[in-house]
Amino acid sequence: MQQLRHSVGLWDVTTTQYDDKGGVARVGSGTYRFDWVVPDRVLTGRADMPEWKQSAGMLFYVNPERSTIEMTSVGPDGELVVMTGPAGGETRTTAPADFADGGRLQLRFTRFNVSPDGFESRIEASIDGGASWRPDSHQLFRRAAAGRADTGARLRYRKPQNYVPLT
Repeated sequence: MQQLRHSVGLWDVTTTQYDDKGGVARVGSGTYRFDWVVPDRVLTGRADMPEWKQSAGMLFYVNPERSTIEMTSVGPDGELVVMTGPAGGETRTTAPADFADGGRLQLRFTRFNVSPDGFESRIEASIDGGASWRPDSHQLFRRAAAGRADTGARLRYRKPQNYVPLT
């Protein structure tokens, strides 16, 4: 629970994405906001990267029966990513996903260098069932200054539309 409690609030984040050879593909800045849906059980998050014109939604939840923390996220590509790790651990992985060409992709998230006002994370990718990993991205989280206005991390609502049942 400490990991989730620590994450609550607004964060300034710098993200570095890497290409397939490990070189820097791009660097961008944005904000992440995490808030409780169910205290000490379910945490919701939103990432906004204005430089890349991207937003993503996240949900973290504790599964006490399995003693795991699970993280789900959906970004601009519409793909749902689910990562699972042991409760109290700083690493979560996805199940291997099969590609049409027979390849398999697996992702691993690790949080490290944790301090009261910051932490780092990295995502690594494997195409060989976890035998080897290559860097995918690195993030540096710094807690936003107290009282700073939240720019873009709020939910945006569109005009209500009439309900149309699916047939």
